Amino acid sequence: MRLTKFVLAVLCFAAAATAAAQEERTGGPYVPTPQSVVDEMLKLAGVREEDFVVDLGSGDGRIVLTAARRFQARGMGVDIDGELVDQSNAAAQREGLDHLVQFDQRDVLQTDIGEASVLTLYLLPNMMASLRSKILAELKPGSRVVSHDFEFGEWQPDRKVTIDAPDKYGPGGTWTSNVMLWVVPARVEGVWRIALSGNSDKLYTVTLKQKFQKLEGEARQGGRRVEIRDMHLEGNRIRFVLQPGAPRAAPREFRGVINGDQIGGEVTIAQATANWTAKRVVTSARKR
Repeated sequence: MRLTKFVLAVLCFAAAATAAAQEERTGGPYVPTPQSVVDEMLKLAGVREEDFVVDLGSGDGRIVLTAARRFQARGMGVDIDGELVDQSNAAAQREGLDHLVQFDQRDVLQTDIGEASVLTLYLLPNMMASLRSKILAELKPGSRVVSHDFEFGEWQPDRKVTIDAPDKYGPGGTWTSNVMLWVVPARVEGVWRIALSGNSDKLYTVTLKQKFQKLEGEARQGGRRVEIRDMHLEGNRIRFVLQPGAPRAAPREFRGVINGDQIGGEVTIAQATANWTAKRVVTSARKR
């Protein structure tokens, strides 16, 4: 009797370990995304004809196929299930969309996603956690990531909507779905030297700390500290306000585009605008 219980315990443990490994590898069992949620995901991502949409765990291919059908966007879907991949490619051929999209049988963690301007996901939390660093490392700043229901932990979404999804788990339900959007942020942490065009007296040093798209910072002009506030980062676009300490001094509202270790843009002071540039002189090695 004891031996039988031991064998049963071993078998249960092995089955649980196998199921956990399968979930880690596949992202969970195949559950199709309701078409209403697909529509909302593509809407939130602002998909356009020039986009390349990559769906990790593409199932029957409906997200990539919908993007191609409605927006003429190119795309790729990957799934570990070869039968679903074959079905998706067959659907693309039937609809005359195979010149725009393709589907491959592949491990999502081994997939090159660097070409994607839009990445779509419906994967369980363990897989989302495994993908987070890959996404931040491989996608270009400004790329959009859209997920159905599951998030990236401490990397909070830029936008989130909740919609009715009555067909989520079969007809007749009263289900809802969360759709989240992240815009991949540029790396801006470090020390920047800012100059206003044509005004050598307006030189600032700004030190930025970054946690995903959230920024903290301090600024100086010469040896004097300058208030910095209203910092916002979305993709490769940044904006912030510098408030000089002089009485009645107008705030400087900066907006710029980040290109590696350079930023360029416009600054508004009262009713006037001027160009500004910045160069990163110290780069932080801290990981996001």
